[in-house]
Amino acid sequence: MAEPKRALFASGCFWGTEYHFERAPGVLSTRVGYTGGHTEHPTYRDVCSGKTGHAEAVEVTFDPDVVSYETLAKLFFETHDPTQVNRQGPDVGTQYRSAIFYLDEEQRATAERLIRTLKARGIPVATEVTEASTFWPAEADHQKYYDRTGHSPYCHVYTKRF
Repeated sequence: MAEPKRALFASGCFWGTEYHFERAPGVLSTRVGYTGGHTEHPTYRDVCSGKTGHAEAVEVTFDPDVVSYETLAKLFFETHDPTQVNRQGPDVGTQYRSAIFYLDEEQRATAERLIRTLKARGIPVATEVTEASTFWPAEADHQKYYDRTGHSPYCHVYTKRF
């Protein structure tokens, strides 16, 4: 097995984002948390205030021999509405923005290329592509939320775009 790689995606409520990624072949683990803001050690309550600058995000650890970053980024774009600004469905605020936090130049280039492809197809993508900063894991009761509760995501519906 190749050395595992990481990716950071924000697409609204992190519960639904995690649900889809943890089911993708080649994904070794997922963690929900917060990134992209200015507050250290934020809590869910802090982030929900909209004052931390953080987005609800998912850290995806994957085996690059099984799944590519591009495949995961496509899944990201196909499991939320990347045209919405600072919201996903009923969840409104900067913490619910659509964003890719890249960890290297290859991830940045891939994200930007996929956005160009979607825009060429007439999809007005609002997704931010931002260099990753510290990822702060969320509290334990937010990890694997849908697996623990037996529910399904209500904000994240798969829509074929590629």
